[in-house]
Amino acid sequence: MKTWVVALMSWLALSASLRAQNPGKASFPDGSPISSWFTTNRKVNPAQLGKPYVITDFGVKTDSTLLQTEAIQRVIDAAAQKGGGVVVIPKGTFLSGALFFKPKTHLHLMDGAVLKGSDDIANYPKLPSRMEGQSLDYFAALVNAYQVDGFTISGKGTIDGNGLRFWEAFWARRKENPNCTNLEVSRPRLVFIWKCNQVQVQDVKLHNAGFWTSHYYQCRNVKILDVHIYSPYKPVKAPSTDAIDLDVCTNVLIKGCYMSVNDDAIALKGGKGPWADRVPSNGANTNILIEDCEFGFCHSALTCGSEAIHNRNILMRNCHVSEASRVLWLKMRPDTPQLYEYITVENIKGQAHSLLYAKPWTQFYDLQGRKDQPVSLANRVVLKNIELVCDTFFDVAVSKRDHLSNFSFENFRVKSRNAAIDKTVVNGLVLKNVNVNSKRIE
Repeated sequence: MKTWVVALMSWLALSASLRAQNPGKASFPDGSPISSWFTTNRKVNPAQLGKPYVITDFGVKTDSTLLQTEAIQRVIDAAAQKGGGVVVIPKGTFLSGALFFKPKTHLHLMDGAVLKGSDDIANYPKLPSRMEGQSLDYFAALVNAYQVDGFTISGKGTIDGNGLRFWEAFWARRKENPNCTNLEVSRPRLVFIWKCNQVQVQDVKLHNAGFWTSHYYQCRNVKILDVHIYSPYKPVKAPSTDAIDLDVCTNVLIKGCYMSVNDDAIALKGGKGPWADRVPSNGANTNILIEDCEFGFCHSALTCGSEAIHNRNILMRNCHVSEASRVLWLKMRPDTPQLYEYITVENIKGQAHSLLYAKPWTQFYDLQGRKDQPVSLANRVVLKNIELVCDTFFDVAVSKRDHLSNFSFENFRVKSRNAAIDKTVVNGLVLKNVNVNSKRIE
């Protein structure tokens, strides 16, 4: 307990004031105001969330080889039964399967703490869930919160998915069947937060996920601050370890994070299939602000899709990319009705393979008997204030069922091996001060 108090005092000394802010644009891409909720980024003080429940005070042993799922879950349940509190992981490594947080409970990982996931899928029960734009039964994550408003994950410690065994199983299956889907190999996510409002995840490290790293579904008012998210791309690739998956979410701030994973860094999802826009469990992502982030290796810094029906008011700004395959990826799925609108990417520096990538996404294409093919739309997309070294800055080749309109490129200083741009693929492409290889493109 003394260690917990000392840690909190240190935290208070460091967090006595608001974090430095860059107010930036006062409105979202559609002109609606960015509320003060997005610019008031005070870190949550775990001491104000309730009584601390340090797991080692309740019989959990400091033994990295001992599976202690039930013992840790008993601490969470005890906190919930007594009106809530903060479940504290102290310094050390604690091995666990799926944990389920209850209303008014929170998770805090002290500096040097590691909550390590079991690499046996038997320790992750199969439950009603959400995966790849579908509502289905799937394996629980290591950390789960269902309908836990105000849920917070904090601290300088690490949630480690211990994913190597799952990655190797996936690649072995893909070698047997190159067309196997992600769901054919049983793998757990690291964090799954469902139907939770006023969520804050801050300062922690989310590493080595077996599958997606963090998945937020049907949530409102989510802040992800200064989180370090990492899964390797070599020597063994960590397949489909998306850093942050937003799935039917409204009002999300992602700020000051580092993301390097073997898939998309931030993916906006919401449903797939020929009638996906009619399914009540699907929906839009709206009012998403991403700022002051660093992107290491990833398939894309920001991706719309591949399971998405409507993304609106997406603003990514003041970010640096260093090994991204793409900065902005619009996955145009020919078996799903899609609308991507009011997306702005601005003040971006660094290096990537492609700046803008928009092409049909045909993997696992299935019209499910629908006679006509749905239409995909991307409208009001702005890329502004870009300083980038890349291979191809305009990597766009869409089908007749994809409609791109009202794109704007402004203030580019880009070096690109391929400087070609096909203006005919966008209905209404505006170029302002666009310089590629020191040559202005009109």
